[in-house]
Amino acid sequence: MAKIPAKVASKAKQISVLLMDVDGTLTDGSVTLASTPDNHALEVKTFDAHDGQGLTLAVTAGLRTGVITGRSSAALRRRCKELDIEFVYEKQGHKIAAYEDVLRKTGAKESEVAFLGDDLPDLTIMRRVGLAVAVANAAPEVRRAADYRTKAVGGKGAAREVVELILKSKGIWEEMIDKARA
Repeated sequence: MAKIPAKVASKAKQISVLLMDVDGTLTDGSVTLASTPDNHALEVKTFDAHDGQGLTLAVTAGLRTGVITGRSSAALRRRCKELDIEFVYEKQGHKIAAYEDVLRKTGAKESEVAFLGDDLPDLTIMRRVGLAVAVANAAPEVRRAADYRTKAVGGKGAAREVVELILKSKGIWEEMIDKARA
């Protein structure tokens, strides 16, 4: 990761809650549906292990984490459980109500929340949080609304990059390395 711009580091240092979209941020945005013999469809999602390690470190460091997504997925629920992601909001066509619920539950100020997004439904939250982050391959409108754009594309280390940005800005990245767990 390159040197963190001072303005971004100042915002990242305040973060206590990290929220994310899912498809296009924690995944590459692909929606894979496999047909089953009984005429149903099985959805397959692929998650990046480096993102998982980053999110595990975030929780270890005391950050509260959550996802707000428009889709519903058993695979997502399992992955969130594995990573101790505290807030899981699915089927959120308009994400702002879930965001406001997280604010109520955590007592966090908007300046203490970061959001990682990639597409238009993420803009309503990104315009309100203290640190708005877009994945490298986000929609142009999302990139313009972001305080920071990851070098990584969605589903390929972007969430890990955000965690590193926050923990490095807080000055605790080096100590967290020794606390990494498999």
